[in-house]
Amino acid sequence: MRAADLEVHGVSWAPAKSAQPALHPTSFSVASGRVLGVVGPNGAGKSTLLRLLYRYHKPRTGHVRVGGQDIWSMPARDAARRIAAVLQESVPAFGLTVREIVRLGRTPHRSRFATSGAGDDHVVERVLDTLSLHCLANRDVGTLSGGERQRVMVARALAQDPQVLILDEPTNHLDVRHQLEVVSLIQSLGLTIVVSLHDLNLASGICDDVLILKDGHPQGVGPPDALLTDALVSNTFRIHARREHLVPSGAPHFSFTLPH
Repeated sequence: MRAADLEVHGVSWAPAKSAQPALHPTSFSVASGRVLGVVGPNGAGKSTLLRLLYRYHKPRTGHVRVGGQDIWSMPARDAARRIAAVLQESVPAFGLTVREIVRLGRTPHRSRFATSGAGDDHVVERVLDTLSLHCLANRDVGTLSGGERQRVMVARALAQDPQVLILDEPTNHLDVRHQLEVVSLIQSLGLTIVVSLHDLNLASGICDDVLILKDGHPQGVGPPDALLTDALVSNTFRIHARREHLVPSGAPHFSFTLPH
C-alpha cells in the first residue's frame, strides 16, 4: 500500500469561536498519486474543507498533515512548496503572458528578494511541456479561452512542485469540450489530488475515492462504486437518484428526479 501524502484527522472549522461549525470533524487520507473527490450539495462544506487543506483557514479542531508533518507547524512558504491550489476565481490577466503566470508558481522556492534563475526556468519549461502550453507561452492570458486559462492555472500550481494539488470545481463554467480537457489533464498528472465536484458521474469516472459532505457533516468516504449508493445519494442531495450502468462500457451513470 502506498503511503499517505495527505492525512486529515478530525478537522472542523467555524467563522468564530461561538458560531455553528461550517464543517464538523472530518477525517480521511489520500495515498500518493491518488485522486479524492469531494462531493455534496451547495453549502455542504466542500470549499471550507479545501480552504483547510491549502492553509487558508486554520482548523478549529484536528490537523492536516502532508508527508507526515502538520501544515501549521511549518512556515507558510514551506507549506506552499508542498500544497498548491487551483481555485474557482477567474484568472486576472494583468497583461501577463502564460509563461509569466506559470513562473509565479516558483515564488515559494525563491528567497524573498531573489529573481528567478536557471533552475526555475527549467521547471517552468518542463511544466509548459507537460500541459502542452508552449504554443501559448507568449500569449496574454486575457486572450485565452476558459479551458486554456484553467490549464494555465494548473500549470502555475504544478510549477510549485507540490506533493498535493487542490482543485476547487475545476470544470465549473466550462463547456463540454473544455470540461473534457480538464478531466483528461487531472487523469494524466499522477499527483496526489483533492478535487471538489458537483457532477457525481464525473466524480465516479476520475476519482479513486470520494468524500460526501452534507450540511458540514461527512457522510462517508470510499471508492465511488461502493460508496455512491442510490440511498446515500438520494438522502444527501434530497432527490431520487438511481445508478445505472452504461452499455457497452459498463460505466456507472446516475439519473436524478425530484421527489414528489
